[in-house]
Amino acid sequence: MTTQQEKARALHELHRRGEPLVLANAWDAVSARLVAGAGARAVATASASVSWTLGSPDGGGADRDLVLAQTALVVRSVELPVTADLESGYADSAAGVGETVTALIGTGAVGVNLEDDGRPIDEAAERIAAARAAADAAGVPLFVNARTDVFLHQLGEPEGRLDESVRRLRAYVEAGADGVFAPGAFDRETIAALVEAVPAPLNVLAGPGALSVPELAKLGVARISLGPGLAKVAFAAVRRAAEEVYASGTYTALDGGLTYPELNGLFQS
Repeated sequence: MTTQQEKARALHELHRRGEPLVLANAWDAVSARLVAGAGARAVATASASVSWTLGSPDGGGADRDLVLAQTALVVRSVELPVTADLESGYADSAAGVGETVTALIGTGAVGVNLEDDGRPIDEAAERIAAARAAADAAGVPLFVNARTDVFLHQLGEPEGRLDESVRRLRAYVEAGADGVFAPGAFDRETIAALVEAVPAPLNVLAGPGALSVPELAKLGVARISLGPGLAKVAFAAVRRAAEEVYASGTYTALDGGLTYPELNGLFQS
């Protein structure tokens, strides 16, 4: 794959029901290369992981330009298609989301994750449409993954969350989304219902306690994301080692780390 358009088309082709694209989300050059080396078919960023790396809280706290610069770093670090989690577009308006997507395409990324953040459905759909229009204007078939936060943020009464998620995700597909994302949906029945009800590849968030990749594949899931899971594990290792050396003066938590040649070799041609 030598062009951005080719990478974008490849990302689209990787979304297949029953053969899910697994995304172990990265946040910098090292994590991106390690994920790619582990066998990834595409690389995704996680907004939380990127925000923490930039010294900002997740949930709109990061500076858009810094996030885009970090995305560009990830894109330059791997040959694989890269899709970026841009929260709700780092903009107050649909037009602003379009501007963000135009800038994202300038980094070389070929996919974007946009969340509704509990906005009214018409407003959220308008923002998806703006992202689609910006990508079309740039001539890049960007994979737009539209996320609803109904399950994740437990919006509304429990018994109505599935229907509300379906209503929202269908509206986002009509607005131009290529795929849909429902983090917080973990049980078999809910996931199967979403696969059946929404005419687009379904992305689910996975982690400890979640259904395995083969189990999700059988349900027809097309994309599985680990979100900030890798970053949380990495940062926990940093805290353990730091707390040990300052508390006891020992270094056992450093055992099992990657070697200097391994890490340095990631960036040697």
